[in-house]
Amino acid sequence: MLSIEKFRIADREVWIAVLFEDGIQGITFALDWEQFERNLNRLTGFLRKRGVDVSTERGRQDYPILVRDVIIGRMSNAEILPELSFEGVTAFERRVYEWLTKNVKRGSVITYGGLARAIGTSPRAIGGAMRRNPYPIVVPCHRVVARDNIGYYTPRLEEKMFLLEIEGVEGWTSSKRT
Repeated sequence: MLSIEKFRIADREVWIAVLFEDGIQGITFALDWEQFERNLNRLTGFLRKRGVDVSTERGRQDYPILVRDVIIGRMSNAEILPELSFEGVTAFERRVYEWLTKNVKRGSVITYGGLARAIGTSPRAIGGAMRRNPYPIVVPCHRVVARDNIGYYTPRLEEKMFLLEIEGVEGWTSSKRT
């Protein structure tokens, strides 16, 4: 099933979609409708490629509200972690996502290298796991930055900057770091 909501956060419209069955199968969001549609198509394609049986039939669920509550700091990322199905996620990705979600709190960042050292892998492997994250916002891949700049973000850097600014991590969104 698919639940979509539009919220006003920090004077921006934010579209949030959650694919769910017995838990959250995937999350996507965007700051405009056209990008949102592209993100949703990308997410459903990714999950299906990974063997996850997702339905885009609309259903009403509170999951988008929970995701919004994480964005605005009303709930912690770790509080939502049990709602994630982890379907189609490799054991490595799950380990990275759980460590990141439990250890890198709102208002802070970690480098790809720092996360790699914590998990015992390479920064490149961390970058791949972040790029494939089907649970953005809840699994805070936006908090993973390069050593000397903000790093990348799928699908657009604008969303990463928006999330970090809301969390008060503005030092990473200044022009010298982007």
